[in-house]
Amino acid sequence: MRKHEVNYPTHDLELAAVVHALKIWRHYLLGNVCNIFTDHKSLKYIFTQPELNMRQRRWLELIKDYNLNVQYHPRKANVVADALSRKSHCLNVQPLIEDGFDLMHPAVLHSIQISCSLESKIIEGQKTDKGIFHIKEKIKQKPSQHFKVDEQGVLWFDDRLVVPKDRELRNKLMDEAHLSKLSIHTGSSKMYQELRPRYWWTKMKKEVTAYVARCDTCCRVKAIHMKPASLLQPLSIPSWKWDDISMDFISGLPTTQKGHDSIWVIVDRLTKTAHFLPVKTTYRPPQYAQKYIAEIMRLYGIPKTIVSDRGPQFMAHF
Repeated sequence: MRKHEVNYPTHDLELAAVVHALKIWRHYLLGNVCNIFTDHKSLKYIFTQPELNMRQRRWLELIKDYNLNVQYHPRKANVVADALSRKSHCLNVQPLIEDGFDLMHPAVLHSIQISCSLESKIIEGQKTDKGIFHIKEKIKQKPSQHFKVDEQGVLWFDDRLVVPKDRELRNKLMDEAHLSKLSIHTGSSKMYQELRPRYWWTKMKKEVTAYVARCDTCCRVKAIHMKPASLLQPLSIPSWKWDDISMDFISGLPTTQKGHDSIWVIVDRLTKTAHFLPVKTTYRPPQYAQKYIAEIMRLYGIPKTIVSDRGPQFMAHF
């Protein structure tokens, strides 16, 4: 919770929790019927409330994208959610076991199977990977500052397990960190920070970013947290030639005999007439101003407006 959100009234705090949950699980809830059970009865009438503040109006526009049903559930009856919201040392809740199902029943215990985890697969994959074998041979010849081999022959990078160059294994590892219900389609930065403390392989961050960019669910329904862009503001149509101009640079060109390595492009916005002036990237704003006076102002006079990309050459004392 942010500092300013602490000052919200209780009604807005309850509604903020609903909005936050909808944004996080958007890819699961969008297009499906969603039932919200709350112990705050006033939220039940949020859609029919006659007076709303600006914050509630903004949130209501987001909520209307979902097929949402808000139902009142008294706090005394909401045992499970109330228990999950409390700290572990304060809990005194009896195990909730459905009728006819007991986890400690012998039949249930006999049906439990232990499958191979990803870490054991990584350790097995290290034994057949040529790159890891080459690293181990180098460590035997000269100890490395970061790489080390433990007693079981497992290669580590500092305290991180080295993942072999196996595309299928790496994809399974990234699937677990991105597609599981506990991860709920995190972004590339957060996903990398979750994998980084435990695993390592070359170009890890680049592969994680490419994996998230390929995720179809994230591309379609990922919530946008950026501020909405404003409307486009087109430039007004000039009334006379060379009253309104635009200018920019073409740089990175081969150096000429006179030392010029850039082209200064000055275009009249009405007639699209252009002047191409050879310049140097080392020019200072006074030099650009002198060249403009000598080449453009002597022909067309002083313009009313100049459109540029706000480069340092134009933002300085031109």
